[in-house]
Amino acid sequence: MGRVEGKVAFITGAARGQGRAHAIRLAEEGADIIAIDVCEDQPDMPYSGATERDLQQTVKEVEALGRRIVAMKADVRDFDSLKFAVDTGVAQLGRLDIVAANAGLGTTPRLAEEFSDFVWQDMLDVNLSGVWRTCKAAIPHIKAGGRGGSIICTSSAAGLRAYANAAHYVSAKHGVVGLMRTLALELGPERIRVNSVHPTQVDTDMIMNERLFKLFRPDLEQPTREDLGEASQNMHALPVPWVEPVDVSNAVLWLASDEARYVTGVALPVDAGNAIK
Repeated sequence: MGRVEGKVAFITGAARGQGRAHAIRLAEEGADIIAIDVCEDQPDMPYSGATERDLQQTVKEVEALGRRIVAMKADVRDFDSLKFAVDTGVAQLGRLDIVAANAGLGTTPRLAEEFSDFVWQDMLDVNLSGVWRTCKAAIPHIKAGGRGGSIICTSSAAGLRAYANAAHYVSAKHGVVGLMRTLALELGPERIRVNSVHPTQVDTDMIMNERLFKLFRPDLEQPTREDLGEASQNMHALPVPWVEPVDVSNAVLWLASDEARYVTGVALPVDAGNAIK
């Protein structure tokens, strides 16, 4: 028996990166998957968005593990598309037990007073309100099952501390903590646990791009991944520059499993000691 055998997980931002890793890790431990991603480039982002081909690769990797998956294009800014995805997935897979509200935007670094209203609002709309919409669409299905469940909200190390040049991102990720704790109180009587994970830098496209390299190494004309690693490692107590997506997925898996059956309202860092540095 896997650690989430027979359960169904709804994962946003599942086309690549952390979302795909969550889908694969939960499938390895017995879960069927409902997966969505916007599958488009996003405005003001220093990296390309995931594609529908990326989402289909997630499908292939989950199915290769012998698990079922319902995947579709949907945007966490749009509640109706989220609800349709969850409703369709539950109709096909029969239940919903786990939510990984993972979809999020990275940032093009700027001082706080330099963000446009659109860029500020879009960040909050995806990274905070998108988490709320995801939960809103999923909660009725978890309640209907009568078996309890687990919701894991992806925040960030930036949800526990401040970073310059990312005021909108930091604000949204701090907001996720407040939402998580409130939902933990509201859903506790239904035996639905709600927690958040707080990764430091993760080896995905969100940080592996030229603009982030230059942010961390402004002293270099053309900084590289290796140059980023030197600067990034200084943020951590452990001697590593970043964590891998599966490191976050293992935390998500634990919070989703019955091993964490009495863990709720917790902000769990996966940060190589970033929060204490």
